[in-house]
Amino acid sequence: MVKPSSNQSESMKPTPDDDMQSDRQEATAVRILLVDDDKELCTSLQRLLRMDGFQISAVHSVPEGYSQATEETYALVVLDVMLPGGDGRTILRKIRTVSDVPIIMLTARGDETDRIAGLEAGADDYLPKPFNARELVARIRSVLKRRVHQTPESQVIRIGDIEIHPPTRRVLQDGAEVLLTGTEFEILLLLVKADGKVVSRDEIAEICLGRQVAPFDRSVDNHISNLRKKLGGTLGDTERIRSLRGTGYIYTGQVETQ
Repeated sequence: MVKPSSNQSESMKPTPDDDMQSDRQEATAVRILLVDDDKELCTSLQRLLRMDGFQISAVHSVPEGYSQATEETYALVVLDVMLPGGDGRTILRKIRTVSDVPIIMLTARGDETDRIAGLEAGADDYLPKPFNARELVARIRSVLKRRVHQTPESQVIRIGDIEIHPPTRRVLQDGAEVLLTGTEFEILLLLVKADGKVVSRDEIAEICLGRQVAPFDRSVDNHISNLRKKLGGTLGDTERIRSLRGTGYIYTGQVETQ
């Protein structure tokens, strides 16, 4: 075995410049909040996500999760459904009254009820347990990429009783703000910009969820359902978002831009 020379050993030691660079990377890393009572899982995910350049904070209960998510600034929250002192959907609903921070829910495998409830409460995406950690990283990157790169043109878009302000990601209905999640906003914008044309479920999933949907995956349909609840099911005498069985969705109305 060849030992490194003293010069080589010295060169392998961290220098002040290395330390400064590490500090800068830590300071500029994307902040992620992980809320899960499985501490062993949290430790593993923290290690992996830090290797991928993220800055990770982990908490393990409902009170901690809510206070961290609302009092600190995070780019994204990963939130387990089952938590001590309540469940993740409780936090999710409370967060959604004050913030549109992207949220990925972790749910029990095969529990369709948990997934639907999470999406209805305002989750942007979900991942069933047990999961491949690399898939979680891919989902996080996909959600963050959509948030960064889907800040479109600066014109205000008017259609019927709503105004969409793309740069600030705000939606006003009859002058009052409607709080949408990031995914709901992106789906609404995609449908409106289609200007009366059908947008397929697959297209919505690929553009707004960053992934393909399985045959029985109801994610897109649940996000559409949330939009209908928040904006109202009808626009005048017409259904606001029409579904065409086996085809996709159409948003009713004529688009005006300013």
